[in-house]
Amino acid sequence: MESMKRVFVAPDPGRVRLRFAVRAVLGIGAAVALCGLAGQPLAGAVAGGLAALLALFTVTDATVRGQAVSTALLPAVGLPVLAVAALLHDQPVARDLAFLAVTGAGVYARRWGPRGHSLGVFAFMTYFVAQFLHTTPSQLPGLYAAVLLSVATAAAVRFGLWCYERHLPAPVVPAPPGGRGLARGTTRQALQATAGAGFALVVGHLVSGDRWYWAVGATWWVFVNTSSRGETLVRGFRRVAGTVLGIGLGLLVAVPVAGAALPSAVLAAACVFGIFYSAAVSYTWMMLCVTLLAELLYGLLGVLTPALLALRLAETAVGALGAALAVLLVLPVTTHAVTDGWIQRALRCVHACTAEAAARIAGDTDADPAPRLAELERLLGRVRLSVAPLTHPLNPLRTRKRRARRVLALLDDCAREIHGLVAVAADPVASHDARLPAACGRVAAAVEALTGGAVPARTERTGRTGRTGRTGAVEPVLVHLHGLEHALAELAAPLRGPAPLGLDRAA
Repeated sequence: MESMKRVFVAPDPGRVRLRFAVRAVLGIGAAVALCGLAGQPLAGAVAGGLAALLALFTVTDATVRGQAVSTALLPAVGLPVLAVAALLHDQPVARDLAFLAVTGAGVYARRWGPRGHSLGVFAFMTYFVAQFLHTTPSQLPGLYAAVLLSVATAAAVRFGLWCYERHLPAPVVPAPPGGRGLARGTTRQALQATAGAGFALVVGHLVSGDRWYWAVGATWWVFVNTSSRGETLVRGFRRVAGTVLGIGLGLLVAVPVAGAALPSAVLAAACVFGIFYSAAVSYTWMMLCVTLLAELLYGLLGVLTPALLALRLAETAVGALGAALAVLLVLPVTTHAVTDGWIQRALRCVHACTAEAAARIAGDTDADPAPRLAELERLLGRVRLSVAPLTHPLNPLRTRKRRARRVLALLDDCAREIHGLVAVAADPVASHDARLPAACGRVAAAVEALTGGAVPARTERTGRTGRTGRTGAVEPVLVHLHGLEHALAELAAPLRGPAPLGLDRAA
């Protein structure tokens, strides 16, 4: 329930998540409506709605132009995959092998960044929806038209009607630690995902000859945005938890609605809003909305029953198990190895933010700490994701759990002091003071000690050092710098003590 509460209390600067969700409802609703006006049957409306959802959800290029290019490329990968799925509809062995190939290729495509990721997801989900709709070659012309119309509609809403990204700074997307290791990481993940999907496919067939693809889909989505075995295991747990909650809600909502068009449409719109609004803060809540949306679609198709919901839960569990076995047995990467890299990146960014802010306060008009601050926020989000397995309530290692929570709290302290420092740097009254370089030097030394080997001596949290008695614009800067220095010194214990959390190559 804590993750549910976080959806509504999590900060939403600029109401970006709210706008993201409302635009999704408009775009997907418009796409489905146009498919209906074009005479598409229910299968075409479902395929079109999913295409619009993916176009609005998965395309995350740094620039609006890049987003437009990626959106335009979606049908180029989706339509051929749809054709392959339809042509292999009556050849189960070839169909299943092709599905595994699409799974591996879709994950491997992440080596080309956000565009590769979005194209890989679109290809996989196109194959998935072909299984959902039992697509045959005779249906291809209509489905092609539905996909093209829906992607174009989503693009018109995103880039024409409401392109709020044009007024936002370009997001800083931190690359995974290790540089060239990105390529090796995607190769490893592709092998893991293919192995996990193979297990899910075989066992999923044993559970149900008609709905086996649910297990493969569960495996696929568990691997999205994870890079260690701990992250994958936690994501699999949250997927099952969200599915359980979604099925419980579906018994109260979707089953009684029984496919009635108007209430199903209203509830589906609410689910779409929930998926987009909660995606960045709670995977469990997002999965609840996804599950309820699937139930509403099955209600419209006239096949929704409590037995079907139980089957969905079983297939989801199979998929999560497949992902868990894959990350444990196929080229595993420990949680600590990944956490180590992200924490180092975050600490170095703390130093870069401090240096930029200090330079700005000293009079360097070219210095701008704002982009570094945005990068720090994203890096800290990635640290939280990598540490999530250690802070999970089911983690039996209490010492590591306490250390992980302590590290997150201290990193949040660092971020808070950096925010204050950047705010002061934006004040034109702030001026140079001889104490600033010394304080910034100590911050740099603390970061170097944490990432380079030595342990810094503890410093008392105080707003005075060097010359004293001066008040004015520089005093808040020193308070923030000393607060930052104190938090960095405190980090030495959980990062370097017995049973260290990260920054330990032997972990």
